[in-house]
Amino acid sequence: MTNKFAVIGLGIFGNSIARTLAERGAEVLAIDNDEDHVESIKDEVAYAVALDATDIRALEAQNIQDMEAVIVAIGEDFEAVLITTANLQELNVKRVITRASNTQQRRILQKMGVQEILSPEGEVGKTVAERLLQPNIRTFLPLPDDYEIVEINAPRNIANRSVAKISLREKYNLNLITIRRFFEEIVDGKPMQVEHIIGVPKADTIIYPSDILLLIGKKYDVKRFIEINR
Repeated sequence: MTNKFAVIGLGIFGNSIARTLAERGAEVLAIDNDEDHVESIKDEVAYAVALDATDIRALEAQNIQDMEAVIVAIGEDFEAVLITTANLQELNVKRVITRASNTQQRRILQKMGVQEILSPEGEVGKTVAERLLQPNIRTFLPLPDDYEIVEINAPRNIANRSVAKISLREKYNLNLITIRRFFEEIVDGKPMQVEHIIGVPKADTIIYPSDILLLIGKKYDVKRFIEINR
């Protein structure tokens, strides 16, 4: 099944997200109120539309509510960001990801209940696209020669198995750098989930369902590992 995303705001940041998603095989609806921006990307994505995203009916006419996720990448006009985000919430879009240019904007969006907020200064459009296409991947660092370091939630099919039995290196050409694991501990008299690093995992280390794995390998191998074991 093809992943369906919409990107609203086609400046440098939004354009990069939309193009990367499309290059990776996603069906992308690209939206901007500037016809020149729409024209520049129309041949790279499935659909490119010039419209005012602060108009909820215009969004609804594009079946925006059917998208797996909508990224609000509007840049300078924060009022438009807020209205567009509110429109998407009103239309019950499954996943709304909104851009914030500073700490104050981030606080306002959090007050609106926005769970996923992007800061272009700390995010690259391609990184955002990769995260959308691979929900299991929490963070990733691209490296030369198509390698990457990724932090992923432990896939379901490897839970409660040892590192040796998973055969990461032999079967998937991946190396496990470390594991992030949460333990329940008493802090100030109250039970809390406290994160610890497992160091360099041994062959008999068991992978728990809630573990977060730090892996290094080629993009294709990471994707294959996740798809086979999810």
